[in-house]
Amino acid sequence: MLPEKKQVLIVDDEPNLRKILAAQLARDGYDVMTAEDGAEGLQMLKEHHIDLVVTDLKMPNVDGMTLLREALREDPDLPVVMITAHGTVDTAVEALKIGAFDYLTKPFDKDEVRQVVSKALRTRELGDTDAKEPAKGAGARFGIIGQSVGLGELYQVLERVADTPTTVLITGESGTGKELVARALHDQSSRNDKPFIKVNCAAIPKELIESELFGYERGAFTGAVSSKPGRFELANGGTLFLDEIGEIPVEMQVKLLRALQESEFERVGGIKTIRVDVRLVAATNRDLKKLIANGSFREDLFYRLNVVPIRLPALRERTGDIPILVSHFLSKFNERLKKSVQGCDADAMELLVAYGWPGNIRELENVVERAVLFCDAVNLRSQDLPGELRGGTVSPRDPTDHLPSAPIPPESGLKEHVKIAMSRLERDLVSRALTQTNGNVTHAARLLKISRKGLQLKMKELGLREANEKGDM
Repeated sequence: MLPEKKQVLIVDDEPNLRKILAAQLARDGYDVMTAEDGAEGLQMLKEHHIDLVVTDLKMPNVDGMTLLREALREDPDLPVVMITAHGTVDTAVEALKIGAFDYLTKPFDKDEVRQVVSKALRTRELGDTDAKEPAKGAGARFGIIGQSVGLGELYQVLERVADTPTTVLITGESGTGKELVARALHDQSSRNDKPFIKVNCAAIPKELIESELFGYERGAFTGAVSSKPGRFELANGGTLFLDEIGEIPVEMQVKLLRALQESEFERVGGIKTIRVDVRLVAATNRDLKKLIANGSFREDLFYRLNVVPIRLPALRERTGDIPILVSHFLSKFNERLKKSVQGCDADAMELLVAYGWPGNIRELENVVERAVLFCDAVNLRSQDLPGELRGGTVSPRDPTDHLPSAPIPPESGLKEHVKIAMSRLERDLVSRALTQTNGNVTHAARLLKISRKGLQLKMKELGLREANEKGDM
């Protein structure tokens, strides 16, 4: 598939503001859609794949807060940026506490818009590498699925430390579910009715990390047109989750250490000391002791964070949990993709258990989603799984397996061979998605994880547009 542009939805009842924002974001390389109120915005979220929402707070009919709640109910990881006037900043701060990614205060600076949008999309992109959606139903405990020895020990630690103010350091490879554990610590504590604020430290440029964590005062730097609280203030009374803590620059680690030890700090450009009551949970997929040895992480900060260490086992260390994880993901994607795959046959399960899973639970989830999407049998079979699981290198259930081999002119080189194969593969995948969704381009784009406009262009390129145009409802 062609690389897709990120799709940004702007929701605002002021035509001029919509036009200005849309023009800037389009110049920055994003696909932009607009809606004139929250009701239209919610409808567009249902019909299109959206990577980021930028919405006004005050609108007729459906306001920004309602839009935020409804959007996060459908997609808890969708970044939503609020636009607010000076008189409604307090409401915007409340929006951050219930899940908004950030807010912009009118009038806003172009560079500020660019930074916030880039940071939001980068955070979502990085967040997609970890397993973080709480599981429900049979076999789930604390939103986590598994019965292996390693998870049994984890459950015991969660029971003992969840309802305490103690700092916790979660370590483990990407995709093992570190955010799930952080969320469980919050949900099982007496702070569960207070904010759970998360920050992916790897998504924030090092020059912005201080203002992100501690906030800033008006005029502290170019673009600081108003004062703004940081994540520590937003998390007051609740839990602050610092993911990828190893990415914080050394020069910032001193101020972070002080904030943890003294529960106080100053905003950037400010002189007033602010005190907070925050329970800190940190996570990393890096070896902090190695970072200490090479001078990129402070030893005193490490010991302050490592009060209660929790190590999450890799999926290859808990292969006994794979069958129940597969069952959970089958139920999830049957519902989402309107399928009815009942289980997994013995050969396919043997391959799933034998695979090394470098991407851990997140990789397993993605594999099951793709397999369910293209499965046309009662159970998942080995041919429904990616080539790497079957010992090959082809894509998941290589669609070219069943296509006739088109003759390639003898004078063609490798590039021509690849071009022909890719075109056939793309045509087959797009056709399958359109068939699966009864020709609905919007739903097919969602299945293929590309924008609606990207799919329309691809259909036109592949000669599929006219055949399916009438089915796009």
